[in-house]
Amino acid sequence: MSVKNLTVKTGATFGAMVGGADLVFTDDGLTIVNGLHLVVPTTADYRVRQSATLKYKAPSVTPSGMYGKDKKTVSYTVPFILATGEVVFNVIRVEREVHPELSAAAALDMLVVGGQLAFDSDMTNFWAAGSLS
Repeated sequence: MSVKNLTVKTGATFGAMVGGADLVFTDDGLTIVNGLHLVVPTTADYRVRQSATLKYKAPSVTPSGMYGKDKKTVSYTVPFILATGEVVFNVIRVEREVHPELSAAAALDMLVVGGQLAFDSDMTNFWAAGSLS
């Protein structure tokens, strides 16, 4: 299959992660406006220490007196040292904007579908090579 024939589940329930090792984050005290910055302190080499930044923008009242959408963003950064010695920052971002009137179940289902867009087998060639077929 390909992204042009993408199929994911709506209303699905994710199970527990199986295998792997814990990647434990902790607050490093860096000030993020309306957010939080976390690092993996067990990565001893500061140059390649993984981090996560979480941000939240509350819904605001529009000029017409109605509520706008909220916005939540999580960015996970994995620094990498190139053969030249240059450090590059590899990043994945997850972002969701929803209106306060959207049900909690519908907002959760958006995350379920979004998660599948990250790892569903139909998406493999897109993530590996940018294939759009």
